[in-house]
This record gives sequence, structure tokens and C-alpha cells, in this order.
Amino acid sequence: MKAEDVKRVGVVGCGVMGSGIVEVCARAGLDVVYLEATKELVEAGRGRIEASTLRAVERGKLPEQERDAALARVSGTTNMADLADRDLVIEAATEHYETKREVFRQLDEVTKPGAILASNTSSIPIVDLGAATTRPDKVVGMHFFNPVPVMGLIEIVRAITTSEETVEFARAFGAVLGKSAVLSRDRAGFIVNMLLIPYLNGAVRMLEERFATREDIDAAVHLGLGHPLGPLQLLDLIGLDTALYVADVLFEEFKEPLFAPPPLLKRMVTAGLLGRKSGKGFYDYGS
Repeated sequence: MKAEDVKRVGVVGCGVMGSGIVEVCARAGLDVVYLEATKELVEAGRGRIEASTLRAVERGKLPEQERDAALARVSGTTNMADLADRDLVIEAATEHYETKREVFRQLDEVTKPGAILASNTSSIPIVDLGAATTRPDKVVGMHFFNPVPVMGLIEIVRAITTSEETVEFARAFGAVLGKSAVLSRDRAGFIVNMLLIPYLNGAVRMLEERFATREDIDAAVHLGLGHPLGPLQLLDLIGLDTALYVADVLFEEFKEPLFAPPPLLKRMVTAGLLGRKSGKGFYDYGS
């Protein structure tokens, strides 16, 4: 199957990342079905997509009639069997090893044999997800970045079991979505997170040691390095729980101290201070 032949896409999970993937696929003219665990989560996912596309209209990035057409191409379900006719399914479930393995096992059972199965994981080995299926050659990593409608990058991750045809398909599908693709080996963190996590951990350690204030750390990086967000602001956007999970995976694989999550990060996650999605992290988003 060629990327330009894809007409029907499935997305597992419609949280922050999943809803963005649904949106960019629908805006590219594709029929999209997304899967969530409950009807309430299906409705919440739809709400995220509607709100994001409305912001795009208000900012002049998307004509209103194109928004209406894109939303008409999106439907949600709680039934895995509704993904049976999909040409491509992108998994964007919670960053939890056993959960993702089970998702791939079930997708392998319900989807047609030629369907490509992709994961948006930021840290879990693609070879492990492929091993949960009978088609490891058709399993590939497609790691999007938040916010998906804005960020222009996809990391394509090739396991030792992924075929060259599947890698080329993933690259070409990224182009269909208007994204640039980079190719990474299948090891924890891939390209971006392997470079990003030590940087974020370093910012948390600076704050923890009272070396500088959160505002000064973020302003120094924003103004001195030209980053759109400082590291603590970026952690709030990513989600502190996600950052902690990725840091743990990287440290487990490489045993490099720079990957070890700082105690403050662990304490904040335990306290439920997860960043924007919980309303409070390094900054307060309650208003």
C-alpha cells in the first residue's frame, strides 16, 4: 500500500496527542475513526478537536468550510472492531508499556492483514510492540510532537523487524500530512527525547537547588537561546508525568545519570502537579 492510497485512518486514544493526530489526518482529507475507553472520553476527545479547529479558524489558519468538512470526516467509538476497515492505525494511548502491547495485540486481531500499525510512543521500543502482533514488519514508530497541528516534525522509528516498505510508507504518509520526517533507530528516547530529557532534568535541578527562579530559568532560555518556551514551561506543556516516564525509561536503558529524574520532578508527579493538563505544575493555570 502507498501512502497516497490511504483513505481510512484509525487513532487509538484521543487525549492531547491523539486529538491532534486525528485533526491533522482529517484536515488532510482522510476519514478518521478514533477509539477511546468510554463514551465520556469519546466526547472529551471530540471537544478537543472542535476547540482546536475553531482556534485555527479564528486565527485565519483554516477556512470555516474546511473546518466543517474536516469535522464531518471524524467519528469516535469505544469499540475496537470499528477499526477493522482502516488502512493505517496510529496508537496514541497512555505511555504505559503493557497497555500499548495489549493495544497492538488487539489491533492485530481486528484490522485487515495489509494495514500498517504505527505507534506515537516517545520511549517504548517499537520492536516490543511489533512482537505483540503477527505482522512486525508492518509496525513502525510515528512520533508526533505537541501541538500536533502546529509542529512540523514526525520521528519515524524503525525496529529491526520493520520492513523498508513500511518505513518508506511512514515517511510518505508524513508528507501527506504536511510534516517533515526524520528517521531514528529503535532505542529509548529516539532523537528528540534523548537530547531533550537531560536538558529538562537540568532545569529542574537548577530550580531544586535554588540556583535561579523558575522565571529566570525560563527567560534565560527563551531570550538567550531563542526557544519559544523555557524548559519549565515546556515541562508543563508536555506533562510532568510523561516527562518522568520517559526519563525513567532512558535511565533504565542507558544508566546515564543525566537521564535520572530529579527528586522534585517525582514529588510533583506524586502530588498531581502535572502541568497544564492538571491546572498546575511549575506554573498555575487555574485561571
